[in-house]
Amino acid sequence: MKYLKFILLICVLGTLFSCGGDDDICESGEGTPRMKVAFKSLQTGKTVTLDSLYVAVDYGSGKVQLGKLEKIGSRLIPLRVDDSPYTDVYFRLSDKGAESQVRINYTTKSTYVSPGCGIKKYYENLTSALTTPNPVQKLEEGQNQIENEDKTNLYLLF
Repeated sequence: MKYLKFILLICVLGTLFSCGGDDDICESGEGTPRMKVAFKSLQTGKTVTLDSLYVAVDYGSGKVQLGKLEKIGSRLIPLRVDDSPYTDVYFRLSDKGAESQVRINYTTKSTYVSPGCGIKKYYENLTSALTTPNPVQKLEEGQNQIENEDKTNLYLLF
């Protein structure tokens, strides 16, 4: 009976000490950063808050709707993580309204982060082209690299 208690105690202690932190969760900002887009008025050039914004992104297999946000001053948009040199992003102000297409061109750089997070992509040399100009009237470049989600990379002028 003593040996059974001893073996059971060793198994319980071994289980407690073998439990570590989750290495498969990438939640402390170590993943691939998203592009930050903010909005300005075409007349004044000052930042504005939009009543609603619908965003869709083409990740290579057709448009994916990212949904609607209301009372929005900026939006984080994930870009493609494959080897494509561009991502097409679509903006609308209403559900069935006109849609603007913006092509974001870039070069990528990859860095290994951890077994759980895998590889993190950085985007450099960002340039944008307004393909379809309604409702977005003009683009204004912000920071031309994406290393984190703090700085605005693109301004949409309405």
